[in-house]
Amino acid sequence: MSKTKKFLLTEKQMPTQWYNIIADMKNKPGVSISPRTKKPVTKDEMCMLFAEELVNQEMSTERYIDIPDQVQDLYKIWRSTPLVRAYELEKALDTPAKIYFKNESTSPAGSHKPNTAIPQAYYNYKQGIKCITTETGGGQWGSAISFASQFFDIDLKVFMVKVSYFQKPYRKLMMNAWGADVVPSPSTMTEAGRHALAKDPNCSGSLGLAISEAVELAVRNPETTKYTLGSVLNHVLLHQTIIGEEALMQMEMAGDMPDVVIGCFGGGSNFAGIGFPFLKKNLTEGTNIRVIAVEPSSCPKLTRGVFHYDYGDTEGLTPLMPMYTLGHNFQPADIHAGGLRYHGAGPIVSQLLKDGLIEAQAIPQLETFAAGMVFAKTEGIIPAPESTHAIAMAIREAKKAKEEGKSKTILFNLSGHGMIDMYAYEQYFAGNLQNYDLSDETIRQTVDELKTLIDL
Repeated sequence: MSKTKKFLLTEKQMPTQWYNIIADMKNKPGVSISPRTKKPVTKDEMCMLFAEELVNQEMSTERYIDIPDQVQDLYKIWRSTPLVRAYELEKALDTPAKIYFKNESTSPAGSHKPNTAIPQAYYNYKQGIKCITTETGGGQWGSAISFASQFFDIDLKVFMVKVSYFQKPYRKLMMNAWGADVVPSPSTMTEAGRHALAKDPNCSGSLGLAISEAVELAVRNPETTKYTLGSVLNHVLLHQTIIGEEALMQMEMAGDMPDVVIGCFGGGSNFAGIGFPFLKKNLTEGTNIRVIAVEPSSCPKLTRGVFHYDYGDTEGLTPLMPMYTLGHNFQPADIHAGGLRYHGAGPIVSQLLKDGLIEAQAIPQLETFAAGMVFAKTEGIIPAPESTHAIAMAIREAKKAKEEGKSKTILFNLSGHGMIDMYAYEQYFAGNLQNYDLSDETIRQTVDELKTLIDL
């Protein structure tokens, strides 16, 4: 008897609304603070950076927000994405657990990022914005917003973290192919970049610093230029929930429901996308689905950071947000999971973790690449280095099920493929990768600097 491996929705079955988890949170995320006034940030201040409709979504407490027809039409280029039963991985692990993954690598950009890139570009276009700026770490977000911007004839400048700019040249070329101008960060184009290079001419960059450069460029011409970003903020996480909304229906098609939902974690976008709709069942129906965020051991804001007000960028240009953070001056190691090299977590995810509604785990680099190889050899997909963190956690859970002799259903988000990350695998095969052990003192140095900021 053949087994059903892949579950797909028809276009008519696709979700028509995004889910806003804030509506169901007993403890709402704290307010963001203006870096200029040190008072709660206003809508007008946010609109200096972002398209107005995105600001409305950022501040919304409505449970569901309609997906515009034009966005739905563009989503249909690749959505729905498959929900896949990982039979071969289960067999290799000899586990009683059932393992499913949501395959977000099927998008044109190869990751989940177009789920928010399309609506962000759309809302900027509707407002008449001609130029947008952004940052990217590993290049997934940069390639996604490049892909999206071309549909609306918007000029795009991307500040790409320098270490990834050179580690992942084909991500840069993808952005160029879709019309974006890509600059390695830190650069000499902005005061923030020049400041970083003056302190360290060999600075390899960070997401926080690239954000500073993109924001600085945007605020110079706020009438024609806006800033976009691919993670952290509420409206970004909102757009990603199409992943979990689809997965809920697909799990029902499979006649199953997960006991554990897993996503890798940088700023929170793909984790929220897969996790929040299932967390809704816990909040509104009383289910007990475990939702786990998995971060690199070398950038452990959720597992070793502090809950404090902090800037989203290195130079302090963005609002202060209540978050789990390692401090905005934290310089992460040059791991190949570039999209996870971010010092802080978004306010929603931070509040959920603080309230014990989600879990967090940190996994070292070598374990994640080993997990990626197991997945590639069993399921045939070479995963992005970011996604290997979710795979590694799924493998841990599957092995635990075997040890306990209990069946469980595991769902993880395959947030992107690794076909443009083969340099990372080349380094892994050559034995050139390593784990990075952070001392408590290293973390304390940047965390202690937060004492000069607003306390919670």
